[in-house]
Amino acid sequence: MDFLPIKKWAEEERPREKLLHKGVDFLTDAELLAILLGTGTTKKTAVALAQDILQLADSNLVELSKKTILDFMKIKGIGQAKAITIIAALELGKRRRQADALQRNSITTSQEAYHLLSPMMESLEHEEFWVIYLSRANKVIKYSQLSIGGISGTVIDIRLLLKECLENLASSIIIAHNHPSGNLAPSQADRDITAKIAQAAKLLDIQLLDHLIITDTAYNSFGDNGWE
Repeated sequence: MDFLPIKKWAEEERPREKLLHKGVDFLTDAELLAILLGTGTTKKTAVALAQDILQLADSNLVELSKKTILDFMKIKGIGQAKAITIIAALELGKRRRQADALQRNSITTSQEAYHLLSPMMESLEHEEFWVIYLSRANKVIKYSQLSIGGISGTVIDIRLLLKECLENLASSIIIAHNHPSGNLAPSQADRDITAKIAQAAKLLDIQLLDHLIITDTAYNSFGDNGWE
């Protein structure tokens, strides 16, 4: 099939014009990505080039966000500038999701906690442990990373966690860590640390509301499952 540049496509099929006249909902991921790329190559349109990029992660945007500048530059037609543009756009998507979660200002369900933390945790290849510090009305005071580990675990310093609770006047907390393996089941170590944190926090009149296990595509909740 002969190469046909986008400028020679029917106007209603060109990504930019389609967005302008129909809205973003009518564009595929490849078409949206093509708009960011701006141009293709002498043999491929920006849309075809975008499809090559999506194939790096089987069209999974979460997996795509794990790719590096060098990963993108392995594709013919993707230079450093285009690779940086892609990474910046994916990061903006993460931050937008995080901002949406923060607008709620309070956490009352495990799903709301997941939406707040997942942008930072879902595409990691190592374990991290995060904490959401809440007021008596369940409003978010702060959320932050407590520790970083390896592929199969991370060490939690309960004393440091309690220090953060006191400094931020938290009445309750939600803890979370990710499983890079994709396994949502809690390990015995997960259960043990949950119990230790709950007991230690209780001595300071601070309630542990939940412990989330987060993967690239889902989460599991100690609270929802009645685990202790």
